[in-house]
Amino acid sequence: MIIYLHGFRSSPQSNKAQRLNAHMAARGLGQLFWCEPLPVSPRAAIALAESAIAAARAPVTVVGSSLGGYYATHLAEKHKLRAVLINPAVVAHLSLAELVGPQTNLYTGETFDFRPEHIDELRAIEVPRLSRPEDVLLLVEEGDETLDYRQAVAKYAGCRQVVLPGGDHSFTRFADYMDTLLDFAGLTK
Repeated sequence: MIIYLHGFRSSPQSNKAQRLNAHMAARGLGQLFWCEPLPVSPRAAIALAESAIAAARAPVTVVGSSLGGYYATHLAEKHKLRAVLINPAVVAHLSLAELVGPQTNLYTGETFDFRPEHIDELRAIEVPRLSRPEDVLLLVEEGDETLDYRQAVAKYAGCRQVVLPGGDHSFTRFADYMDTLLDFAGLTK
């Protein structure tokens, strides 16, 4: 089962979530895809994902993009799961601190308030060091204009890494790596 965690100001309507859902459905794996709108509160977002993990009837791989990658790192470490991280936030409590205040979801147009306590919640789930790097696949593009890909390469040293030149924060070559993701998750024959 894939539990897909979208990024900050994103939603299940994101290009990657939609493409992966359609790709899995086309392969007869649609029932193994979960992606829900994540609450603004990191604590609440983790609780929602953990309820999906608990309800899963198949082995879970968490897939996270940007802030979702930060969440996926925490969940994979806590629950001993595989994780695929796409241009992940590495130190979310630092990179998002400057965004405290009113925000707008890029897909729904919904406004929300990102508060200082959310930064504290992010700090509380930081994973300083991975105990099972072999269970993590990192996908990054060097042209990421939002997050420094080198932080992810350093943080996830020892993990399987795909580091591509160019691109941007959206991970422009996602379609080329969906089967790699499914293979890593054990969902292909």
